Amino acid sequence: MFRNILVPVDFSAKNDAALDSAVQIAGGNDAGGGEITLLHVIEIIEHIDFTEMSDFYRGLETRATARLFTMKEKLEEKGARVRQEVLFGKRAETIVRYAGEMAADLMILSSHQVDRDHPALGLGTLSYGIAIVARCPVLLVK
Repeated sequence: MFRNILVPVDFSAKNDAALDSAVQIAGGNDAGGGEITLLHVIEIIEHIDFTEMSDFYRGLETRATARLFTMKEKLEEKGARVRQEVLFGKRAETIVRYAGEMAADLMILSSHQVDRDHPALGLGTLSYGIAIVARCPVLLVK
């Protein structure tokens, strides 16, 4: 069973499928199931000192924390054990690094529908890039 499940979220509607999958895979508290970590990464602006934009970033962090809390409550109502985390950085790098730090057993990412006529167009997406370099198993959910 997967004990440490990481679910990076961007607050779009496509996150719902990943969250539903995480709850199913983690199992409930009664079964000694795994723990889900909801992660939102706030993308930093390159070449601008973080402190110059600190008020802007703190506002984003406050809104992200509130949205994660709402997600967390909904998952807990379904019997899941859930943590939440907001980090700053480059999204792909930060997600992969955090997965390693928390010893994630599984990462569940929202993905896009593949255009069957042009499947190579989706190769540069964030979810695909993360799936290639992550050291833990990755489940892409559409």
